[in-house]
Amino acid sequence: MTMIPTVLPPLPTKNRWHRFLVPADAFTWLTKGWHDLTVQPMTSLSYGLLIFLASVAIVDGLFRLEWDYILFPAFAGFMVVGPILAIGLYEKSRRLAAGLPVNLANMIFVRPRCGGQILFVGVLLCLLMIAWMRAAVIIYALFFGLVPFPGLEHIAPMLFTTPVGWAMLIVGSAIGALFAAFSFAISAFSIPMMFDRRVDALTAMGSSMALVWNNLPVMLTWGAIVLALFLLSLATGMLGLIIVFPLLGHGTWHAYRAVAVEAAI
Repeated sequence: MTMIPTVLPPLPTKNRWHRFLVPADAFTWLTKGWHDLTVQPMTSLSYGLLIFLASVAIVDGLFRLEWDYILFPAFAGFMVVGPILAIGLYEKSRRLAAGLPVNLANMIFVRPRCGGQILFVGVLLCLLMIAWMRAAVIIYALFFGLVPFPGLEHIAPMLFTTPVGWAMLIVGSAIGALFAAFSFAISAFSIPMMFDRRVDALTAMGSSMALVWNNLPVMLTWGAIVLALFLLSLATGMLGLIIVFPLLGHGTWHAYRAVAVEAAI
């Protein structure tokens, strides 16, 4: 008589993307980022100043071209492309950890180990930013019709004192959250990973998404910190970017080092 062998459940496998991190670790990354900022602080602050001046120039250009209707989507888009703008800050943190000399020149003229692959992610993030700005214009037109933008001095009453304005805020925020979640997932670790290792763009973005998804509590905390500090920078007329951008850039590097175990990626 033929005996059918017992079918056993598969053996449990280790989740190679999970790290034993808690939400409080996000504040540890921020603290380490602050430490890197305060070591030779003028290099980081000069880098932040360049980002601030570039932001002012872009905002001024929007007003001169009478494109102020995309100002707020552009601010949101800045958070999308921010990780690739911070690559020089990753270089400073890497050099500090390795005991190498640091200066502004080697922070600006950075050579990622992945070569030109990082440009692919940069272009994708720029396309995401453009798509979000276009979506924001379409959402405005769907709720208010094909009418001229009323200007920044009238947009707040228009949004917060009318039912249509509140509906647009809810829908726009939901769609913006989808753009933000996707861009955050593919860029949170992919840019530092491509700077640090010889890895192709698709592998880096896929690894970043897997790391974010499997370490969601700490990454949600980190995302909330990034958003809060960015909003604080906007409240200061973007002057806060001089400090906040380097702080978040250095902190992002330490976040990457906390999850990027050699054997796991």
